[in-house]
Amino acid sequence: MNIAMLSYHTCPLATLGGKNTGGMNVYVRDLTTTLGRMGVHVDVFTRSQDEHVPHVLHNLGYGNRVVHVKAGPEVPLPKQGLVEHIPEFVDGIRRFVERKGIRYDIIHSHYWMSGLAAESLSDLWSGAPILQMFHTLGEMKNRVAQSEEEREGAYRLNGERRVMRRADRIVAATPAERAQLEWLYKAEAGKIVIIPPGVDTCHFYPISVDEARQFVDIPPHDHMVLFVGRIEPLKGLATLIQAMSCLRCTEAGDRVSLVVIGGDLDAAPDKLSAEMARLQKMCDDLAMGKLVVFLGKRGQDTLPYYYSAADVLVVPSHYESFGMVALEAMACGTPVIASQVGGLAFLVQDGVTGYTVPAEDHEALCDKLSLLLGDAALRRRMGAAAAKYAQGYDWEKIVLQIIAVYRELSRQGETA
Repeated sequence: MNIAMLSYHTCPLATLGGKNTGGMNVYVRDLTTTLGRMGVHVDVFTRSQDEHVPHVLHNLGYGNRVVHVKAGPEVPLPKQGLVEHIPEFVDGIRRFVERKGIRYDIIHSHYWMSGLAAESLSDLWSGAPILQMFHTLGEMKNRVAQSEEEREGAYRLNGERRVMRRADRIVAATPAERAQLEWLYKAEAGKIVIIPPGVDTCHFYPISVDEARQFVDIPPHDHMVLFVGRIEPLKGLATLIQAMSCLRCTEAGDRVSLVVIGGDLDAAPDKLSAEMARLQKMCDDLAMGKLVVFLGKRGQDTLPYYYSAADVLVVPSHYESFGMVALEAMACGTPVIASQVGGLAFLVQDGVTGYTVPAEDHEALCDKLSLLLGDAALRRRMGAAAAKYAQGYDWEKIVLQIIAVYRELSRQGETA
């Protein structure tokens, strides 16, 4: 079976924590690797953003390729400007396929812009079936947007609806996302299948705390709260910083620090993102001093050490379709405190593997942080439960569900 995987706006090999890199990159990378291990050939097509990166890479193993297709200038572009280059992306894939003489059984597209490309490719390839995953939804982002700059334009909302009409199947990560697709977009219920993302339990597993802390250079008796994600308002880091300020007034606030992984710290002060600048000013205004440590982007190889070294991972997002970092931390035996939104409300078992709190409620978040940081036995119990629970999301179990959908779509394509 040959799969054309489309990840138009971001490459699965990109370093995490940047503006357009996060859970979707991990999803596409690990899904492709596991499919290869199970005998499924995958070519991942993504827009080239660097002329110095080879256009074909085999970094995902098992004969599977990442193909960087030239579509517009080979530099990062804002999402609003990417749509106009989709026809070039489609044409580049067409030429690659003709040159290689390969035929794909399924087009598996990620995010709505890839779905638009999938539509054109299906037309070129005699109606090849399309499996679509959105990862985030524009309508949901608009519901939690706090400024006009955060709102998604009509071009995205219309594009998402168009993709939903054309896709043969749509993967929703949780029942909440399925409800959002049906309620906000009137997506056809029969097209939607619920399959959660997976986690690589060979990579994310509990590391001895003393070894992990030595690796990340955290004193063995200090408390460490961890945040991993993009630095943007939607991720709710401001709420966590406020909670950390509140925590200083509690018994658990002694010798505690917040470690933030994500964002670009290499930029000059005048080139920092508006959100990074706002958060750093907030830390100064709250006199947080060295209690908040911004580390910038980190590679996937180091993340298990940070997860294992942390007392707790906090995911304070205003909206998450799933929450990959929460699952990774749980696989490392670390309890999670997460906002009671989207997929996080399904993933984190409140009172068992961590806690869920109302989004943007820094006092509730502070209370749960104080509770966890003040009780080592509770952290150990929740961490053990989290690691056991995460085993159910092992990628090989998840990929079997994806392959079942591939086979169903392939059979439908043969009889069409």
